[in-house]
Amino acid sequence: MVLRVGLTYNLKKKVSEHEGLPEDYYIEFDDENTVNAIASALALGGCRVIKIEADENAYMRLRKSKPDIVFNIAEGMHGESRESHIPVILEMLNIPYTGSGPATLAICLDKAMTHKVLSAYGVPSPKFQVFKRADEELDSSLDFPLVVKPLLEGSSKGIRSSSLVKDEVSLKRQVSWVIETYRQPAIVEEYMPGREFTVGLIGNDEPFVLPIVEIQLDKLPNGASPIYSYEAKWVWDTPENPLDIFRCPADIPPELDEEIREIAIKTFKVLNCRDLCRIDMRLDREETPRVLEVNPLPGLIPDPNSHSCLPEAARAAGFTYEQLICTILWQALKRYGLQSLFKNKHLVKIP
Repeated sequence: MVLRVGLTYNLKKKVSEHEGLPEDYYIEFDDENTVNAIASALALGGCRVIKIEADENAYMRLRKSKPDIVFNIAEGMHGESRESHIPVILEMLNIPYTGSGPATLAICLDKAMTHKVLSAYGVPSPKFQVFKRADEELDSSLDFPLVVKPLLEGSSKGIRSSSLVKDEVSLKRQVSWVIETYRQPAIVEEYMPGREFTVGLIGNDEPFVLPIVEIQLDKLPNGASPIYSYEAKWVWDTPENPLDIFRCPADIPPELDEEIREIAIKTFKVLNCRDLCRIDMRLDREETPRVLEVNPLPGLIPDPNSHSCLPEAARAAGFTYEQLICTILWQALKRYGLQSLFKNKHLVKIP
């Protein structure tokens, strides 16, 4: 029996002038090279791949094709819980899938909700305030500098070099820009002045922590704010002109390495993440790691020059791209008790 694997995704496209959308509106979506690379990796693992774009026709295509399992990288098209759309449809159709469930995806897309849940379990994260209007008064517990972000986005969408604000005037200007441009609240977080890291995990009950990646913000162009902004991720750092911005494994003391790993595993479990995840952290003034964001749908861009964090960490751990993709699939199959359907176990690197 050949394992039939659906591959659900949203294709990146350019914003047209008449749409009236911000330039980074589709930045979270994947390009054809990534979709094709995942499909090729699954095919090398012995699977029959059924590509299904996660648009309005996805439900009928999934219902008709009824794959054995779906490898889901779809970001969703609209709404505050858009990353949950495909998993909800798959659960309705009783089709297994890779990755986290609808509740986890919805919570993790909402930065404020993520901080609230983590704080309830003693996981360190930044102090914050959500602004629905630019004229709201800043909470007295927050001191400048601060970082302004859209509440419900990922991939540094809506985070510019100007998002690091140092006074009331720039705060109101940036909050107003976020609310007007992205039509959603802005979250204002305390700025952590220390080093920044991202941690990839694969697995479930005892997730495997990949080598820690440091985002070397001192490699950004002169005058850039020391944050991993949209410009840093997508404009200044390109496959044609890559910045030397990643260091993996991060050059940190063993004690800090262990602390970051422990926080990552606890975060993964608290938020009920599944199969794969990437967690961004930054050191505060006391050099305590705090969780900035949790991404249960991390990018899986195959090109090393594109600086996709989870594949970068997997390469440092000795994974080929094909092994990474098939390991994620294997973890999902095992979670559903379907591991006997996947015969190419030589591609799987972790238990």
